[in-house]
Amino acid sequence: MLVTLKEILLIAEERQIAVGAFNTPGLESLQAVIGAAQELSLPVIIQFAQCHEPWIPLSVIGKIMVDHAKEAKVPVCVHLDHGETLPYLQQALDIGFTGIMYDGSTLSYEENLENTKKAVEMAAKTGAGVEAELGSMGKRESGSGDESKTEDDTKIYTDPVQAKRFVRESGIDALACSFGTTHGIYLTQPKLDFEVVRGVRREAENIPVVMHGGSGVGKDDFHAAIKAGVRKVNYFTYMDKSAGVACADYLKTLKEGEPVFFSSMVMEAQRAMKENVKEAMKTFALMD
Repeated sequence: MLVTLKEILLIAEERQIAVGAFNTPGLESLQAVIGAAQELSLPVIIQFAQCHEPWIPLSVIGKIMVDHAKEAKVPVCVHLDHGETLPYLQQALDIGFTGIMYDGSTLSYEENLENTKKAVEMAAKTGAGVEAELGSMGKRESGSGDESKTEDDTKIYTDPVQAKRFVRESGIDALACSFGTTHGIYLTQPKLDFEVVRGVRREAENIPVVMHGGSGVGKDDFHAAIKAGVRKVNYFTYMDKSAGVACADYLKTLKEGEPVFFSSMVMEAQRAMKENVKEAMKTFALMD
């Protein structure tokens, strides 16, 4: 059942939970995520990020994502994650995506706001919802890419008062906030500032807050973030890692000289992703 970003966030708000948003840059991850959602009877957001374009073009996987969402037995939003340019956002909308994220977090506040306004105007023509970002989760967003650092000094936490103005003037449906999470693998235990989330919700008329860098966060912190007002959690890195581990484990089971079949590794990877996603979904829905 294909739904818009607005509609799926309304479900999350009514249930006081967060909807899992999982990047699916391939058929295996796509089937794993939707399969997990259907087994748990939970709404889900499937995403494609612009940085995944070298893996598989949006023009190819995007249509498949929309078709799978339409056929799913649960509400599914098809969302563009971290869209960096307006033409790329338009490409996703033309394919049939029901949500888009414009990521202007590395730009000045004024340029971020102006481009986000344009994204909202574009999305309004198809009924899609819009997510934007204020602040920065650092690391890959800032271009540092140095996984050896134990502390990331490129983070810029979201200012709730500034968020109020940004949400009001842009007309967005969800706001990605920086409150202590980081994209990629966590090298140290994250220290999350839930007051930022509560402040944004309070100042910006209960705007649904989006949590990026969700992989690797502990269950208690997830629950605290959701209770503070997070309604969408982006999750990919550890799901992707689980597939890699499953492939490595499969190779260890082979006897010397035994042939390696790619199809067998793919099946193991998909199984592992599905189980990993199910555990994440249960956490976001406060089921455990």
